[in-house]
This record gives sequence, structure tokens and C-alpha cells, in this order.
Amino acid sequence: MTMRLLTLLTCLLMAPTQLLAQDDAAPASTNIQPRVQITTNLGAFVLELDRERAPLTVENFLNYAREGYYDGTIFHRVIHGFVAQAGGYTTDMTAKTPGTAVINESGNGLSNLRGTVGLARTGAPHSGTAQFYLNLADNVDLNPRPTRWGYAVFGRVIEGMEVVDEIGQKPTGGRGSLDRDVPVEDIFIVSTEIQSE
Repeated sequence: MTMRLLTLLTCLLMAPTQLLAQDDAAPASTNIQPRVQITTNLGAFVLELDRERAPLTVENFLNYAREGYYDGTIFHRVIHGFVAQAGGYTTDMTAKTPGTAVINESGNGLSNLRGTVGLARTGAPHSGTAQFYLNLADNVDLNPRPTRWGYAVFGRVIEGMEVVDEIGQKPTGGRGSLDRDVPVEDIFIVSTEIQSE
């Protein structure tokens, strides 16, 4: 009887410690910010996405990455000192067909600063789908204002900014259905690899 009581007491004393250890471990997986490596023909860069502040946009981007949507697409809009945009056209200038638009999360507190990644869209606020842009400079004019929607930032470049800068320096012109800002020589995405989710 005494032995059983001691065993029971030992189990009861250890249980809170085990529960605390499990609780401490659980948030780690939900706090991990997804990382995606984008390899281009000029080199690779890594994005760290902010799932907490832009959950819909991050999941949208990850879905396209998972299905290989970006592989073989070009940077079709490159404006020196402004943005480099990709995810809409293949190397033969065929427009890709994206999925459903995502709700604009531009009011999430993330700013369009150099090295951040945002969701491209048309003039309609909730029209962003697959195309994304990399800020080559601080572009605070893209942030929301009380009178208008902005462009949603959903992550940042954490490795390979020199590759992004090289993309941003390439000469551009008109090509296909686009009359300007298309790199003269193709800059294309070779692969998109999700490093962590």
C-alpha cells in the first residue's frame, strides 16, 4: 500500500513538469516564421514570411510555392530603386492564370521598406493573387493611408539581398504585352523551396 501511494505521489508531482514542458514546446512550432528559398538564374535569396501579421497572404504565397507555380516565371517588372516584381509571366511572356484573390492585409503594421516582400495587385484593393514584389528601396508610399488601401507586406529577405539588388540593376525595356520595365535578358525563377513552415 505504501509503495503504491509513493508511486502515485511521484506521478502527480511529475505531471505538472511534463505539462509545462509540453506547453513550452508547443508555441515554438506556431511561432516559426516560414522561410522560402527562391533560386533564380542569377542566384538565390531567402524570404522569411510573417504569418502572425499577414496570415492570409502568407498562406496564399505558400500555396503557390507548394504547387511549383513560380518555377519558370520571370521578373517581368523591374524598376531601379523601386521594385522587382515576379510571378505573373513565363519566359515566353505567357501570362499565368492565378487562383482566387486574397483579402488585402496592408493594414498589418508592416511597412514597404527595402528588402521586404509584398503582394502585387491592380488598382482594386483586394485583387492580389500570385504576383509578388521585392522592395529595392524604402517605398512608404505603398503603405496604407486613412484614405486608401496600401500594398500588403508579408515578409522580408533574410539572405541573398545582393541577388535582389543585382536583379534591380538589370536593363529593361518593352516586351510582349508589356511596354516597359521588362528585363532585356530573362531573369527567371528556377525553383521555390519551402525551408520551414
